[in-house]
This record gives sequence, structure tokens and C-alpha cells, in this order.
Amino acid sequence: MAYDRAFGDWVRDHLKDLGAIEIKPMFGAAGVKFGGAMFAILDDGEIWLKADEALAAGLEAEGARQFNYATKAGEVMVMAYWSLPETAVDDADEAVAWARKSVEVALRPKPKRR
Repeated sequence: MAYDRAFGDWVRDHLKDLGAIEIKPMFGAAGVKFGGAMFAILDDGEIWLKADEALAAGLEAEGARQFNYATKAGEVMVMAYWSLPETAVDDADEAVAWARKSVEVALRPKPKRR
């Protein structure tokens, strides 16, 4: 996992039509927030969008990959984040459309635990 500030600057510019985003370095990567909710991770030069089942299906259909990493114990952990489709890397309007869907997922109230 690695976060490059220059990449963060590019992401701010690429998603500027979304509105003000906040990028905070964390665990070697960075979290991206909108409206106080984390909707993306920046890692190794990629944007990973938070997704529910429906959004994940749409992202996967566009060739996106699910975020995963290996633990020190050798386990592969899978998270509910998907790569930004390649076509959206070169198209800011498309990237913002995907980001808006991800923000909607991130802003949903979490189910209460018992």
C-alpha cells in the first residue's frame, strides 16, 4: 500500500465536479471523504470506490477489480471497494458519476448491531 500526494492532487482535480473532498493519509494509503463519509481509498496510483452489491455489480461489469490485500499471516483480505473503471480514469465526467454512486453508498446509515 502506498499513497502519493501528487496522485491525491490529480484525484482532487479529476473529481472536482463532485465537490469538496478530503484526503487523509492512513496506513500507507489514503481515505477520501465527501460529506464526512469515506467513499474511496487511494492506493498505489488507483482510486478504489466503496460499493454495495448493486454498485459492485456495475463496476465489475465495466472491468473493475475488487480491493484485496495480504495480511502478515498470508491471508487475503477482501474489502467492499472496487477500482475505478479504466474508461473513467481518462474521463472526469464518468469518474464523477461513479464517485457520486459511491458517495451514496458511503452516506447510507449503517444497520444497527445488536
